[in-house]
Amino acid sequence: MSVRLGIDVGGTKLEIIAIDEQGTPLLRQRTASPSHDYQLMLQAILELIHQTEAKLGQTGTLGLGIPGTLSPDHGRVKNANSVCLIGQDLQGDLERALDRPVRIANDADCFAWSEFSDGAGQGAASLFGVILGTGVGGGLVIHGGLVSGPNAIAGEWGHNPLPWPRSAAEQASPCYCGKQGCIETWLSGPGFARTYRERSGANLSPAEIVQRAAEGEPMANTCLDDYLDRLARSLATVINILDPEVVVLGGGMSNLELLYTEVPKRWGQYIFSDQVNTRLLQAKHGDSSGVRGAAWLWPSP
Repeated sequence: MSVRLGIDVGGTKLEIIAIDEQGTPLLRQRTASPSHDYQLMLQAILELIHQTEAKLGQTGTLGLGIPGTLSPDHGRVKNANSVCLIGQDLQGDLERALDRPVRIANDADCFAWSEFSDGAGQGAASLFGVILGTGVGGGLVIHGGLVSGPNAIAGEWGHNPLPWPRSAAEQASPCYCGKQGCIETWLSGPGFARTYRERSGANLSPAEIVQRAAEGEPMANTCLDDYLDRLARSLATVINILDPEVVVLGGGMSNLELLYTEVPKRWGQYIFSDQVNTRLLQAKHGDSSGVRGAAWLWPSP
């Protein structure tokens, strides 16, 4: 039996999955992500691979989804919000350690590919896959193929400025990329938590803020309302440019059911159309979608 291994390199966790030729999961495992130190990150990835293959009793093809991308110019990691990866020869280091080829793609590309293949967007002519997690990323599938582009940055909407800003503060939020006012600084999980913390003084997780909103706390409801409007504005710019048939949301913030009813009610005022037919859907494979997509970077053996 041939197996494919996929690894999702996240800001807070590393996850590995082994799937068979039909895509059936054989094994999954998670561990904390030492995202502050590249050598520790590399060691943790290798340990996950060795542990998984020891349990399976065989080696497999290996694909990784990372919160950045490999530069087409020099092959090293760029644009990673896990900044310890930036400038590192991750592919080369893994291939030398494992003595086999490794395929690496942006985590949002992996997510989009998974949801297009057999997920919420299966059969769509065009799909924009969105990750709303530790960072904000995007992946684009058109006519059955992932779009990368000459700079390997297709879908990186998180590092466009938040559109139609409503205050100076929305334009001034600093981003790790060196710019200010990026979509990621507002729509990521940490960005949502920061908004609440700056207004209330309380340091809560996104889930706790949403719970407080459900309980009727005015400040939590205000922050949540702002988040919905910022997401609607940001997705409207994507729809105005790409006009995808389906937008699929993943990442921790995508578990908020309110997004799928409220955002489509709001984005129409920003989209250049008398009617908006784009579907906004939650990922079918949940937080496993990205790691599945990484495994599917390899074709059938």
